[in-house]
Amino acid sequence: MTPSFFTDYPLKPEILRAIDEIGYVNPTPIQQKTIPHILENDRDVVGLAQTGTGKTAAFSLPILHKTDPNLFKVQALILCPTRELCLQITGDIEKYTKYLSGVSCVAIYGGASINNQIKLLKRNPQIIIGTPGRTLDLIKRKQLKLSELRFLVLDEADEMLSMGFQDDLNEILETSPEEKQTLLFSATFPGAIAGISKKYLNDPIQISVVKKNESTAQVSHSYYMVHERDRYAALKRVIDLNPHMYAIIFCRTRQETRDIATKLEQDGYNSDTLHGDLTQDARDRVTDRFRNKQFKLLIATDVAARGLDVKDLTHVINYNLPDETEVYVHRSGRTGRAGKLGESICIINGKESYKIKQIEKLTGKTLEHKAVPTVSDIFQKQLFVYLNKVEEAVCDEQLDEFLPAIISKLSWMTKEDLIKKFMAVEFHRFTNYYKNAQDINVHSKESTRKSKEPAKSDQGIQYVKFVINAGASQKVSPEFLIRFLNKELKKQRFKIGKIDVQKNRTFFDVDDQIAPYIEQVFDEVSIGGHDVKAQRI
Repeated sequence: MTPSFFTDYPLKPEILRAIDEIGYVNPTPIQQKTIPHILENDRDVVGLAQTGTGKTAAFSLPILHKTDPNLFKVQALILCPTRELCLQITGDIEKYTKYLSGVSCVAIYGGASINNQIKLLKRNPQIIIGTPGRTLDLIKRKQLKLSELRFLVLDEADEMLSMGFQDDLNEILETSPEEKQTLLFSATFPGAIAGISKKYLNDPIQISVVKKNESTAQVSHSYYMVHERDRYAALKRVIDLNPHMYAIIFCRTRQETRDIATKLEQDGYNSDTLHGDLTQDARDRVTDRFRNKQFKLLIATDVAARGLDVKDLTHVINYNLPDETEVYVHRSGRTGRAGKLGESICIINGKESYKIKQIEKLTGKTLEHKAVPTVSDIFQKQLFVYLNKVEEAVCDEQLDEFLPAIISKLSWMTKEDLIKKFMAVEFHRFTNYYKNAQDINVHSKESTRKSKEPAKSDQGIQYVKFVINAGASQKVSPEFLIRFLNKELKKQRFKIGKIDVQKNRTFFDVDDQIAPYIEQVFDEVSIGGHDVKAQRI
């Protein structure tokens, strides 16, 4: 029987107490498959799972359970590609061992004092979390001894290889004891990973949850098709259509991240880059500022973003599709977490449509082909966001003394003229940029495949698509949705188009006259105790 609760596992009471305090209740799919295996036998593991699936707890909880607190030797070595992921795993393990007396861990990584790390190793920790280069350096200096090693974990193995650590990994694997359990985790399974598995792992069991990440149920997938020259223009329109976007924008190369960041800066957006040329201190500053939402657009390469765990991302944008289809799954899994809706967006040219088919085949999901937002779409969205801010603004009483002068200055204008001028000031940047904007969609047979452009009926009604984070599981039905909208919109006349009720979300089309009110209608709505939000897509 698959365990439904962490308390179903025969873990030490001290570990269960710690994870209960953290708030862990239900194990994720990778944890359900991995924890019992490590607890019950010593067979090696190849785990295919992306970021956000709970891998750290999947391997560290059973390792901690089997660690001997009375043996002051290194019993587990966990290798990962970046300093940040190293510290993240260390932080998690420290939380898990809060009540586990006698078990300690140490992080070792480049860019920090090796002498300080040697001092920490002399305290005889049982768990080491390290990057390959620094780990091998300490082994060669005979400061890190693995004679009693029982567990060797290769976390994010594909990224360690792509970052050039293959020789280091080979040397560490060759010098480590033969009698150990090796646990290899990877988001993808390229040939080099298969080679390591074949050479160094002993009859491994393969555990895969790539297609079953719980977050994917909350992620919508779509793509825009444009000419190559219009790729940045499409990105800007997507950003402008989503004023509250908090996103990672994935590029293929370091230079591309810099180019995009420069263009966004010139166009007035607060963004930053994450790529392999950054020093560790610079990387830390960027990631800390992004986590604190000091800027909301991070342009990154896959290698640089690996190990970066950020909550509440609304979007993942594939400015360029990855070379390996599995990486798309890894990218998209960064949004739509903790029950929140997320969007994974691709910007492609006409020659890349075959990659969309490959992604659909791998994920079993349909990527909606959307029309690039029009100037009208963008202005409407930005306008209502601004008006909401005006409505919710708290007026400072200190302004009262200036009101007579303001009224006197502007009294010659009509109310309509005054509103227009305030709008002109607020949207000056948009009106200037989009003054001569053209349709940049690629129109071809392929571009109309599964197209989700707003449809027009025979009567000329234009529909806009929305999604709510509630579906059949919350007792939502087409009849329920229609009754709800009729009740909330009261005397307003409107048309509703296609309604698609899925397990945990519902898609529906409404006519564009009523679309600006839909998100407000669902504000603070609860269905069966489930908070429901609407989002335009």
